[in-house]
Amino acid sequence: MLLTSLLQSGQAPPINVLGTKLEACCYKPMTGFYRDGFCNTGPQDYGSHTVCVILTEEFLSFSSSCGNDLVTPNPRYGFPGLKPGDQWCLCAVRWKEAEEAGKACQVILESTHIAALQVIELDVLKKYAVANTK
Repeated sequence: MLLTSLLQSGQAPPINVLGTKLEACCYKPMTGFYRDGFCNTGPQDYGSHTVCVILTEEFLSFSSSCGNDLVTPNPRYGFPGLKPGDQWCLCAVRWKEAEEAGKACQVILESTHIAALQVIELDVLKKYAVANTK
């Protein structure tokens, strides 16, 4: 698939799951694998941090129970810790796990990278779609 080749080459197109220009997810807190506010991806992003979400307490608890504590700040890595209502670029696989467990957060499609479609079907993402609030 062409998208897979582009991702592996580090030339992932900055487009969203709707096929339009990828919009910023959030600058405060600064999100994205590259910490540029976008859910962009590339060959170093093994987790595919491509889904722009609005975090909920339910999701944060679920993530923590899976071994990924997103609440506790980690200054060593410049990680502020997250809270419900924050927008964040989430790993596509973790979002899909949460959706299957009934714990998925809302998704901002315009800010969700097209690479997320390698893991999650667009129709599923659309069920959780909301407008960008940042």
